[in-house]
Amino acid sequence: MEPVTDTAQESAIALKTHFLGKITKTTLAGAIVDIGQNVPGVVHISQLRAEPVNRVEDVVQPGQTVDVWVRRVRDDRIELTMIEPLALEWREIKPEMIVKGKVARLESYGAFVDIGAERPGLVHVSEIAYGYVKTPGEILHEGDEVEAKVLEVNRRKKQIRLSIKATQPKPEEILAEVKAEPKKRRGKKGKSAKKEAVAAEAQASTPEPTAMESAWQEAMQRAESKNAAKNKKNKVATSREQEDILSRTLENRLPTG
Repeated sequence: MEPVTDTAQESAIALKTHFLGKITKTTLAGAIVDIGQNVPGVVHISQLRAEPVNRVEDVVQPGQTVDVWVRRVRDDRIELTMIEPLALEWREIKPEMIVKGKVARLESYGAFVDIGAERPGLVHVSEIAYGYVKTPGEILHEGDEVEAKVLEVNRRKKQIRLSIKATQPKPEEILAEVKAEPKKRRGKKGKSAKKEAVAAEAQASTPEPTAMESAWQEAMQRAESKNAAKNKKNKVATSREQEDILSRTLENRLPTG
């Protein structure tokens, strides 16, 4: 039987895989952990906890059940850690990659998003959404889950620049899609849909009248109605007067011959 190589082991057990293991032995350099694999798991003393450790027995004892994560896979052992690893290491964060995270803090200049890295990423206020955003609080709240694109990574300065709007369609793309939609339809129905879309767009672009404007419009309508009624009455009176004149003229005409 051929020995299992590092590559084969790593393909079977991914890095950062979580195991619930049992301490089988402690040494000066660390502890041996049974995680149910063909080869033993080893936790170095530096990986027992984030704080410095002087004696292994101060942290773990044989028979104790512990949470461990895979750091490296070798032919004869699996190197483990009891320090929960980050979801994203610095070497794994690349520009243009899409990440998911939670808004951790809001500032006047932007929002800090926890993406599972050593440091949260910063979304500048100009990268939150298309259009003018005065403060991040207009759109975001602490605890919101968001999706963002990595713009820049500076490992030396421990800085990650993110953009939320880069994951969203641009306004011109949305407008082009809306305009193109009626063209996809055929026949009378398509033309009707286009007219409805144009009418809806015109209605949406028409500003709502103010209270003063509404009152003025109502007053003008009442005045127009009153004038129309008055004109109709005058026309009726004039018509009757003309009929009376004609009648009297015919009665007073002298017979001829």
